Amino acid sequence: MGKPTGFMDYERETAAAASPKVRIKNFNEFHTPLSREKQRQQAARCMACGVPFCQSGMMIGGMASGCPLNNLVPEWNDLVYTGNWEQAYLRLTKTHCFPEFTSRVCPALCEAACTCNLNGEPVATKENERAIIENAYEKGLVKPNPPKVRTGKRVAVVGSGPSGLATAMQLNKRGHLVTVFERNDRIGGLLRYGIPNMKLEKHIIDRRLAIMEAESITFVTNANIGEDIPAEQLLKDYDRVVLCCGASNPRDIKVPGREAKGIYFAVDFLKATTKSLLDSNFEDGKFISAKGKKVMVIGGGDTGNDCVGTSIRLGAASVLQLEMMPKAPDTRAANNPWPQWPRVCKTDYGQQEAIAVFGHDPRVYQTTVTEFIANKKGEVCQAKLVKLEGKRDEKSGRMMMVPVEGTEEIVDVDLVLIAAGFLGSQKYVTDAFKVALDGRTNVATDPGKYQTSIPNVFTAGDMHRGQSLVVWAIREGREAAKAVDESLMGYTNL
Repeated sequence: MGKPTGFMDYERETAAAASPKVRIKNFNEFHTPLSREKQRQQAARCMACGVPFCQSGMMIGGMASGCPLNNLVPEWNDLVYTGNWEQAYLRLTKTHCFPEFTSRVCPALCEAACTCNLNGEPVATKENERAIIENAYEKGLVKPNPPKVRTGKRVAVVGSGPSGLATAMQLNKRGHLVTVFERNDRIGGLLRYGIPNMKLEKHIIDRRLAIMEAESITFVTNANIGEDIPAEQLLKDYDRVVLCCGASNPRDIKVPGREAKGIYFAVDFLKATTKSLLDSNFEDGKFISAKGKKVMVIGGGDTGNDCVGTSIRLGAASVLQLEMMPKAPDTRAANNPWPQWPRVCKTDYGQQEAIAVFGHDPRVYQTTVTEFIANKKGEVCQAKLVKLEGKRDEKSGRMMMVPVEGTEEIVDVDLVLIAAGFLGSQKYVTDAFKVALDGRTNVATDPGKYQTSIPNVFTAGDMHRGQSLVVWAIREGREAAKAVDESLMGYTNL
């Protein structure tokens, strides 16, 4: 343990964020990291608990508590406190492939499970993680380390999101020859086109990809497996195939008027924005403009928040965000004790920016759309909304959100972004490989396994577990790599 009284001596401190009205002027990351000395103080706050829930990655109360990667948090916090930055990096990367990604986009399950939460503020573990990996890059510690011996086995990874990249990194480390196929024009999957630039600047991805390429991992873009390239070809050319294609089938809103122009899936909106930014700094005009428009975002999750922040940066005249469920409490309820994930209301960066720009929180709870109304040009111009209330279904016993009579209203909208989640893997990919699916259209495997119903075909990430977090995708990629390695070699040391 570092400083036994650190959690009492030092207050929690995190990276300073630029003010909302300043940061909305561009798409850059907007946090200024702490100094190394302040970072040491934050690490000193770690209590080195006898039972460190921060690294447990357990399911408690139906939700994950602690890091799914089982990062050795107290150990590398202690190393940061004592100034052993290189050892902290080595300890962090024993369990983690891409700390530079999660330290920017993870909701910090580790911090939610921190013992300091019992009567104070948690250790700034996410900040410490970022400091460790960025220091390692600055000092040249993150460098290509290709395997000394090759096995001669060839593995194809389909999809280059966090699960695909983690799978590729681990299998290459073992000595297998790995090729990653990506249907888009750039590598990165969700990291590249699903997460806005202000949360994860894309040079952070490119920095890591350069190292992976130097380690002889092959990346192939514009390769749509199942359409442009037959699945049979991969099964013939490679010893194993790992499907890491994400949960990329967006859930739709099926109401009258859905066919109107100006209604888009959030994933298409965010992708077009980032691609135009990267290609031309928006000069090509190949993005979905929100300038001067009344934007309605349907969905209250992280993707919905990203749509709010992106719309504001693109010059939206107003933003309305619909959430079907009731507002979460501002503080923990009695039935949601630590170390469960706190089910409390979170005002994220996009909502903060909307409050600063428009003077109010954009979120409206227990509300949904019943109809879209188009003008004479076929463009959406209004939406009919209705309030919802929770009622228990007599047959199933489940709580259902049902319309409240007499609460209908009509609002003006010019642009609608549907961020209602994802239903699972895309059918053309699963059909191409003929893999079995579960009831949620995710690729089916035995519990805790990664082998699909088809010999030599494995799966990982959102395609396997459903829509989830980047940290879970990395965990799945690492575990799938172990399964593939064992199937190839008869054992695994990954």
